[in-house]
Amino acid sequence: MTKRSPFRYFKTSPEIIRLAVMLYVRFPLSLRNVEDLLHERGVDVSHEAVRYWWHRFGPMFASEISKRRICGMKASHWRWHLDEVFVKINGERHYLWRAVDHEGEVLESFVTRKRDKKAALKFLRKAMRKHGQPEVIVTDRLRSYGAAMKELGNAHKQKTGRWLNNRVENSHLPFRRRERAMLRFRRMRSLQKFAAIHASVYNLFNAERSLYSRSNFKLNRAAALSEWRGLCAE
Repeated sequence: MTKRSPFRYFKTSPEIIRLAVMLYVRFPLSLRNVEDLLHERGVDVSHEAVRYWWHRFGPMFASEISKRRICGMKASHWRWHLDEVFVKINGERHYLWRAVDHEGEVLESFVTRKRDKKAALKFLRKAMRKHGQPEVIVTDRLRSYGAAMKELGNAHKQKTGRWLNNRVENSHLPFRRRERAMLRFRRMRSLQKFAAIHASVYNLFNAERSLYSRSNFKLNRAAALSEWRGLCAE
């Protein structure tokens, strides 16, 4: 049976929808910024249309990216870096937990109201259920990590130390830029949804250009863009 296209009821072409979602999620742009950029390219759409597209197709694109990356590469079991940052939702402090591997690939994003042992345990179980058990887990000195890993039986894998966790701390920066452009979040569900989508798009386009020659960087960038243009295609 032929799979039906998710774009079948939309008058706008899939190429424009993919471009709008990529611009909004990947770059620190507002919905009206994306509307203006598309208008300069001869595409007349409302910012509300861009909002609807990223809500509708963002999770689909993120899911397909994750499936392709998991199938196309070995799961990272060597070293994980864990960290949490606070995010305000309607003036109330929440915490965004993130797990990043040794290459900067964002493995998991998880939002909680607290950062106690229960929250850390839930986050670790979710990440390990999806990606398996790592050999080393680098964290900061938050006691919740030690308590949670002691209960899981892998406390011997934990490492803490100054500058050891720079990998995950630097990976927070693109999300922080997006948070400022979006003028923060209104609901916990919206934060969880956007964090998961942003992580998948970041993984696809993160080329770490400082580690590559210019020619290899251009090849990797072109390959990532080509993969994006083929998402959810027939």
